[in-house]
Amino acid sequence: MPRISGIDIPNDKPIRISLRYIYGLGPTNSDKILKEAGIDGQRRAKDLTEDEIAKIIGVIDRYTLVEGALRRSIQQNITRLRDIASYRGQRHRKSLPVRGQRTRSNARTRKGPRKTVAGKKGVKELGK
Repeated sequence: MPRISGIDIPNDKPIRISLRYIYGLGPTNSDKILKEAGIDGQRRAKDLTEDEIAKIIGVIDRYTLVEGALRRSIQQNITRLRDIASYRGQRHRKSLPVRGQRTRSNARTRKGPRKTVAGKKGVKELGK
């Protein structure tokens, strides 16, 4: 298995698909990287030579943030939003949806499982 950016990419898939296993690389970035490196995207990862893998690693390092550096950058951005107490930062702090989604009926992924609150029973009248 070729190892790129600390990730073992699958051998038996085309390299354009295998690169997507790296956090931060999707279909478009994968194709751009292979075009820049001059490698056919349909070749299997196991068929690549060491020089071709080195080219891919060089292009990735030069142009994109991936894996740990990207995760760290995203976390720093969220921390900055929290520190300046922006609206988005407050939503992150309260674990609510940040991008304008409704919370009345959905948002279970962000809010977690329902917390049932016991309803009030009818209050008995005093004196009767």
